[in-house]
Amino acid sequence: MAELVLGIGTSHGSMLSTPPQEWDGRAAADRRNKSLAFRGNTYSFDQLHALRQAEGFAARTTPPARQAHYDRCQKQLDALGEIIAAARPDIIVVIGDDQHEWFTEELQPTFGIFCGNEVTNFAPTAEEMARHTREGRGASVTGYHPPADQPYPVAQGLAEHMIAEAMRGGFDVAAIMAQPKRDDAIVNLGHAYGFIYRRLLKDKPLPLVPVLVNTFYPPNQPSPRRCFDFGVALGRAIAGWPEDARVAVVGSGGLSHFVIDEEFDHRIIGAFQRDDIDALTGEDDALFRSGTSETKNWIVARGALAATGFKMKLLDYVPCYRSEAGTGNAMAFATWS
Repeated sequence: MAELVLGIGTSHGSMLSTPPQEWDGRAAADRRNKSLAFRGNTYSFDQLHALRQAEGFAARTTPPARQAHYDRCQKQLDALGEIIAAARPDIIVVIGDDQHEWFTEELQPTFGIFCGNEVTNFAPTAEEMARHTREGRGASVTGYHPPADQPYPVAQGLAEHMIAEAMRGGFDVAAIMAQPKRDDAIVNLGHAYGFIYRRLLKDKPLPLVPVLVNTFYPPNQPSPRRCFDFGVALGRAIAGWPEDARVAVVGSGGLSHFVIDEEFDHRIIGAFQRDDIDALTGEDDALFRSGTSETKNWIVARGALAATGFKMKLLDYVPCYRSEAGTGNAMAFATWS
């Protein structure tokens, strides 16, 4: 039978793959954003700055502060790569979100699992590079996509088993049997998955199962409780797969961004550490907006590990500010074992 051997929670934000002296490019995008989500409301940059100016974020965005935060993050990403290698998984299940990469407004399932035989992470096109550069994250592209096309094998048997078992458990999961196409071109692998393979696995061809969760887009975002329960169904499916395989589960994304909310993050981390599922799933769904919504990928991962008895170990929490209004990405790195 398959065995769950490790859980990982990791941020995957573009600042992790961008030199800190270039974080201002993303801050410029923040200044243009008229809908910055923070504690259930939305603000322009100037409104957010007025609301939070007493918190003194300018002192936390100096070049030395940025470099120190960046260095702490890289240390933990290296540690996670070593932890995964030491666990010797045969398969890695990556739980991520799709930000209109594979899916569009034409079709956006709440939950999906890819069950083709392989998925390709393509080298970025000139158009993709231009778009990322306009959005202030051009330097980060290599953190998500390789310099040459890279196929990753998919654990197809496990993926199909997970879909079937989730269906039996009351979850209508979209079965994604081929990498989507748009305008006759295959759509590239999403950033939530590419980051794990590029940064933690160094493109090692370890079989994976991509699990897609619609954390970003209304009206069909799953609640925190639904995410946990979906994770439980996935964990039950993995443990019941009649193959001899060591399986690791990764929740990719989070924590609070594009506006950092340290109070929210510490409540979430504390609930994970205490295994307080009621507190974790009882958070107001309105707080899981924008990039902060990716925290739900961690909740799915924790649900998948529910029957293992694994405990969370926080490696580090690093709020990486990039502007005086408190925008940026709060990075976190954790294991369950």
